[in-house]
Amino acid sequence: MIEVELELTYLVRELPPELLKAPSKNIVDIYYPLEIDHSCLRIRQHGDKYEITKKVLVDGTDSSFQHEHTIKLTAEEFAALVKAPGKKVAKRRYYYDYKGRLAEVDIFLDDLQGLVLVDFEFTSREDQLAFTMPDFCLAEVTQEAFIAGGKLAGKTLAQIMPDLKKYSYKNIEL
Repeated sequence: MIEVELELTYLVRELPPELLKAPSKNIVDIYYPLEIDHSCLRIRQHGDKYEITKKVLVDGTDSSFQHEHTIKLTAEEFAALVKAPGKKVAKRRYYYDYKGRLAEVDIFLDDLQGLVLVDFEFTSREDQLAFTMPDFCLAEVTQEAFIAGGKLAGKTLAQIMPDLKKYSYKNIEL
């Protein structure tokens, strides 16, 4: 399935009220190939669902506007593919209602613990451009390459801290 994804990504300054009561799932992403600095091909386990996805920038420069190619996988297919060497990132995704709009709040685990991002998806460019950053966010980082999933995978929080410091980001502990 090919979809167009219109999205904005923000660094979270503080967890929004009642976030931890919102529905959530653990997500494990593995990016391929291992040798590429910014992999755009990933396999994902989210809950009991599995998929392989490739994201490609529509115009080559705007990270908020991408083609997303997704194929559902069986658990057996995922288990076979996960054996290939790749870069892993794990997070708990909360599906939070922010003023009637779905906010996907990712609390990163393992080596990226302390990093919290939120994504908002849009159905039109006009809606995306009219959106105002929520108060619980610190900065919009959609165009920042270091924050893309394929760049984060395999990294530690200490490795990306120099990039986060320019936003005065402080680790969020639960």
